[in-house]
Amino acid sequence: MKKILKIIKLNIKGGLANPSPPLGPSLGAIGVNIMDFCKNFNNRTKDKINKLLSVNIFVYVDKTFDFKIKKQTVKYKILKLLNINKGSNEPNKKKIGEVTLNDIYKIAKYKMSDLNCFKIKSAVSMIIGTLKSIGVTIKKDDKIN
Repeated sequence: MKKILKIIKLNIKGGLANPSPPLGPSLGAIGVNIMDFCKNFNNRTKDKINKLLSVNIFVYVDKTFDFKIKKQTVKYKILKLLNINKGSNEPNKKKIGEVTLNDIYKIAKYKMSDLNCFKIKSAVSMIIGTLKSIGVTIKKDDKIN
């Protein structure tokens, strides 16, 4: 088993990894071959072109690497659901949309394996926190089907 030197966590669009920041400086600073990573990542994500993916890159002492592609971020899923490009710059004052409890539940089930929780209630709670941070509200009097 190789000894891990560093774990780098980044969000990269599927099929579009390139040596520009933040990827290039993050990998180059510790001596990883950036182009090898880009080729491998783009190959493994060619079916997810332009979708924002969370990636954990495990860099080993011998400067080799491995990576784990996680599911799309909760924020990305919410913004795509609302067909919006970015969250509110004043989430407490300016709301940008609203979602249903069903939407939240579906996202929680989708992201459950990536989240640090074991119960769907905890995952839903985490997603509600993300909603608040980007200025999205939950539809009143909504129930889970």
